Amino acid sequence: MQQFLIRDIYQKQLVNQKLCVNGWVKTRRDSKGGFSFLEVNDGSCLKNLQIIAENSLGNYHDDILNLFPGSSVKVEGTIVRSLGGNQEIELKAESVNVYGFSDVTTYPLQKQRISFEKLREIAHLRARTNTFGAITRVRNALSFATHRFFQERNFYYLNTPIITTSDCEGAGQLFRVTTLDMQNLPMNKPGNINSQSDFFGEEASLTVSGQLEAETYACALGRVYTFGPTFRAENSNTSRHLAEFWMVEPEMAFADLMQDITLAEDYLKFLINHLLNQCKEDLEFFNLHIENTLLEQLNNIVNCDFVILTYTDAIKILSKHKKFSFPVNWGMDLQSEHEQFLTEIEFKKPVVLTDYPKIIKPFYMRVNDDGKTVAAMDVLLPKIGEIIGGSQREERLDILQNRLKELGQNENNYWWYLDLRRFGTVPHSGFGLGFERLIKLCTGMGNIRDTIPFPRVPGNAKF
Repeated sequence: MQQFLIRDIYQKQLVNQKLCVNGWVKTRRDSKGGFSFLEVNDGSCLKNLQIIAENSLGNYHDDILNLFPGSSVKVEGTIVRSLGGNQEIELKAESVNVYGFSDVTTYPLQKQRISFEKLREIAHLRARTNTFGAITRVRNALSFATHRFFQERNFYYLNTPIITTSDCEGAGQLFRVTTLDMQNLPMNKPGNINSQSDFFGEEASLTVSGQLEAETYACALGRVYTFGPTFRAENSNTSRHLAEFWMVEPEMAFADLMQDITLAEDYLKFLINHLLNQCKEDLEFFNLHIENTLLEQLNNIVNCDFVILTYTDAIKILSKHKKFSFPVNWGMDLQSEHEQFLTEIEFKKPVVLTDYPKIIKPFYMRVNDDGKTVAAMDVLLPKIGEIIGGSQREERLDILQNRLKELGQNENNYWWYLDLRRFGTVPHSGFGLGFERLIKLCTGMGNIRDTIPFPRVPGNAKF
């Protein structure tokens, strides 16, 4: 018999068709009439498929009556209209083959509700729950839409290095990569580790961003984007931070800050539109069980014009309207409470902040004519805060060299990056989007650790 996904059975309403389904048993309910109801799910959609297994099946007493949640089965039979009120169709089994039984006494995913915190301790099984199956399908849809968006706009997909010798953000929150013997480290006379003896002949780390490498290809091919894992050794246990996360980072040659902002807004709206069309069932589930204003929030983002506001004007608004736990002053990094006020109270829509003080931004951002600010932009969303950070890149060699000096960076470490300004420099722009923050937005999940299959956070790298 032809094998079908449960999703396709529901979508195509394959009534009276003989077919085969594979999946995992969610529940088994036995009837006094001599048959059992099995709820089976294969991960293709939120809905389970009800299986009617009669006691006339040869393995009914030996196998079917020993099926408990977590067991895996192959079922062959005919799709029929259901006589019950909880489902439209069901599968009348002609054979049930058991791939693997599940121990009812030890299988952790039973009918009772399990907290998200507890599910993180069994991350290898949590994808079998409704919530994490839906999160995975949303993540898949957003990944597909990301590639589609950039491919349709003539961006080239670029794989940037995971191991690097440069610190893009200059924050020093790096995971070091080494093959040196930790019990017998080679030392220089001043008492420092001799990195020349290491695998790469110098200090290397896991990347915090693919931006600098992406710029090199944007300055040759015009438009590129990278979509891959990035790493920050920030000792933070908040609900908004991960040590390993994924970033979407486009770079455009011959583009200024306003073109960068337009791309960012178009990208977010494209993704959410795609999700609203392709993952309706999953989004309705999140709206019902996780965040009851989720669909309203997503539709608002799609249908509104983003507010574009300078950092300086934002400081004026914040100073005038409210007292905060973190006092407001020009030159500070905005905190979550400030972002929430702007997006949820003052404007009630997404806000793009521009032209930040250069003292709080990295070296690569273009210095504005006032000498105090840079052509930066952050996209802030209600209930999420910053989801995109970007800028027009500094294309002037002398000013870039001065910025490196101001921030105490060694110019020799960026000789290849400076070459882009020596040989045919062009104005160019780009941004980075934290993919897990996007998933948090689109699912309403409260903790970012639940938006990635296997979260990496301080003190935990299990699975």
